[in-house]
Amino acid sequence: MTQWSPEQFSKVQMAGIETLTGLIGKAFECFEKLVELNLQTMKTTLTEAQEGAKKALSVKSPQEFVELQMESFQPTADSALAYRRQLLEILAATRAEFEKVAEVQYAAGKQGLNDFLESVVNKTQAGPAAPLAAWQEAINATTTLYESMQTTAKQAVQVAESSFSTAAGAASKGMQRRAAQASQAAAK
Repeated sequence: MTQWSPEQFSKVQMAGIETLTGLIGKAFECFEKLVELNLQTMKTTLTEAQEGAKKALSVKSPQEFVELQMESFQPTADSALAYRRQLLEILAATRAEFEKVAEVQYAAGKQGLNDFLESVVNKTQAGPAAPLAAWQEAINATTTLYESMQTTAKQAVQVAESSFSTAAGAASKGMQRRAAQASQAAAK
């Protein structure tokens, strides 16, 4: 069997620390983007609320007030959908970065395990090599299953994101239609 030297152990530890540091950096980048998005959304919301309050105080009839509410409803709904879209984009980008790191770590671990098994098989006599080969085949089958599940999960996430985008677009169009109908009804 092969033994790990202190240099190999140190190299693996350093690689792990570098990976962890990189992931923490990505997490902080995501956090910064989320804080920035929330601050910008709050500033915009406060400005819009102030303008809405000024307009509401200047209305002279209930019909004008209803029309003002209908006018402000669509931009508010659009802002909420835009916020949700930006939030999902930030989270998806961060998830993609984490997935890249996980894939690299998985590939490195898989290669290290294969190299280890190969060295063990090469150093053993002809008799005990059969159980090791069977073990290696079991690991290969597990690896294939994992990769298949990973691909399926990625496809499911893509379908879910696509479905959300479609639903959000349909909801936005529906709100626009309702707002137009309400405006027409208020005008009559």
